[in-house]
Amino acid sequence: MHAYRSHTCADLRAAHVGQTVRLAGWVHRVRDHGGVLFIDLRDHYGITQVLADSDSPVFAEVEKLRAEWVIRIDGAVKARDPSLVNPRLPTGEVEVYIRDLEVLGPADDLPLPVFGEPDYPEDTRLAYRFLDLRREGLHANMMLRSNVVRSIRNRMWDAGFTEFQTPIITASSPEGARDFLVPSRLHPGRFYALPQAPQQFKQLIMVAGFDRYFQIAPCFRDEDPRADRSPTDFYQLDMEMSFVEQDDVFAAIQPVVQGLFEEFGKGRKVDTDWPRIAYADALKWYGTDKPDLRNPIRMQDVSEHFRDSGFGIFAKLLQNDGTEIRAIPAPTGGSRAFCDRMNAFAQQQGLPGMGYIFWRDEGGTVAGAGPIAKNIGPERTEKIRRQLGLGSGDAAFFLGGRPETFEAVAARARVEIGRELKLTEEDRFAFAWIVDFPMYEKDPETGRIDFSHNPFSMPQGGMEALAGDPLAVRGYQYDLSCNGYELISGAIRNHRPDIMYRAFEIAGYPASEVDKRFAGMVRAFRYGAPPHGGCAAGIDRIVMLLADEANIRQVIMFPMTQRAEDLLLGAPSEPTNEQLRDLGLRIAPREG
Repeated sequence: MHAYRSHTCADLRAAHVGQTVRLAGWVHRVRDHGGVLFIDLRDHYGITQVLADSDSPVFAEVEKLRAEWVIRIDGAVKARDPSLVNPRLPTGEVEVYIRDLEVLGPADDLPLPVFGEPDYPEDTRLAYRFLDLRREGLHANMMLRSNVVRSIRNRMWDAGFTEFQTPIITASSPEGARDFLVPSRLHPGRFYALPQAPQQFKQLIMVAGFDRYFQIAPCFRDEDPRADRSPTDFYQLDMEMSFVEQDDVFAAIQPVVQGLFEEFGKGRKVDTDWPRIAYADALKWYGTDKPDLRNPIRMQDVSEHFRDSGFGIFAKLLQNDGTEIRAIPAPTGGSRAFCDRMNAFAQQQGLPGMGYIFWRDEGGTVAGAGPIAKNIGPERTEKIRRQLGLGSGDAAFFLGGRPETFEAVAARARVEIGRELKLTEEDRFAFAWIVDFPMYEKDPETGRIDFSHNPFSMPQGGMEALAGDPLAVRGYQYDLSCNGYELISGAIRNHRPDIMYRAFEIAGYPASEVDKRFAGMVRAFRYGAPPHGGCAAGIDRIVMLLADEANIRQVIMFPMTQRAEDLLLGAPSEPTNEQLRDLGLRIAPREG
């Protein structure tokens, strides 16, 4: 017999009754039933109930066992009494009577329990992540992640893509976040960077003549943490294709992503029709470029109904250029109590409040109520109702000003309204391509023009488009949103050096700066670059959605804290003086 086990803790069934077996694992919990000790023995695969009574030759040793001790037992498989069968366990028809016991690894008192899923402080869970990972929910998430990655690889190979690895130590590149810099020992005073993404390398792979590339790529960004983003590193499905247009990329990646959600979505509905929404429309309708389309609410511009109206706040706002009034319809939300709750929600978001109208039946006529309705009068109120397609028992909420000042709050209010009124279809994955991103944006304080998204994107219209107003230029850039999260970001690339130089010139980068920052890519483009494009899908975020988790740390094996600290291994750590001398570095004291 094997030194540690003849079966796993998920193997045994009624067919094994009468056999002598050897199991090894962790003591999940111990139950004392008056002289009979029951132990749930757990390993990676499952749980088997083992027991010892006073007749067992090792009963005294079994009495000493505590939670999370690692043990090996030999024993006889017995059938449980029919009334004691546990249908929740695959091994629930049998139990093992212990005849021999060996303690392989005793455990100290636990800083957090493994049995059950109690809510423990995150710092404790991360400092003892190896214990946290033994818990059923987190263990299942890690297995889900592994299976998702395996499925991604199989699907990409089946779609004709080839996997290549790109360097981890590289040069700094402007990708929209801070680099992690790595000092060079051989070149004192100079630094490598950990790649924010394999952007330049995957484009060079296309220039090198390979046609369909993919990689499960680690990416490193020194970012402020969020619930849906790691503050240090993440993994993405990175892909690139040659001789393609935007539609070709969409056609290649949709079967992969859709198939993943169908395979691992636990029966939830997976949309197969992925609408394309222009970036400007996404902001107008949903207040965000990653809308949750499970929520049917779509905002509308109702400025004309408030212009020169009796509602002075909005009427005065509309006298300023670039302002508008936007309505958030709230079907079934037509009660003063609900309207007051949403007004309080807006105040919690930092706004003075959120105006509203609610409609009710008054003698067979649908009439508006609330302060706004009183101020603008029944005719304008009725026009708003008709535009929004609302009726008795419904409401609408209003925000005004320059859109960039209120869109983020409007987006959160739309989500809150959908949740409170149970309009959002929870058991569904709803996808949308967000397209036609602006190439450039203007700093409101300095007036400086800079790239708004990926600087390597091809402008729609090519060189001709760059001759006009930069703020009117749209790029072949696209994101895929799902349930309010950005899952994919990509673009058709700018593969023409002349267009690239002009695009960067508009953003204030002279040709010499482009040559300095992107020397390898510019040089490559001068020797026959094919049209190419691709995208990257966030694996951590995909798994988070599939696992129905709200925090990305629940699907990462060893995550950092919100402050980008590794409480288990103690990173970041202070370097030794010898390390600093080797690198030619000195730690300067922080001012203040």
